[in-house]
Amino acid sequence: MNILSTKEFSDWYKKITFREKVQVDARIARIEEYKHLGDWKYISNGLAELRWKNGRRIYFVKLQSDTILLLTGGLKNEQKKDIKKAYKLLRRYAEFES
Repeated sequence: MNILSTKEFSDWYKKITFREKVQVDARIARIEEYKHLGDWKYISNGLAELRWKNGRRIYFVKLQSDTILLLTGGLKNEQKKDIKKAYKLLRRYAEFES
């Protein structure tokens, strides 16, 4: 599976700890290699989230059957704000959808 990411996702990724980066990288590698998303949830209007038990969230959209776009990340306690941001990004990057 192909994984693309936005500048906003990269900015969020730069701010997380080394340990969190290792966990995110491992999850992304599993998605790329096995096309297995693990614990995830569809939100609405094309937006979905990858979930971790510690509250971490990565918001994404499926562009094609084999491509997803990582929009942004956050934590469960800031979920409402993060979902609003993800919807704005989804509209901004809508030209990538097919």
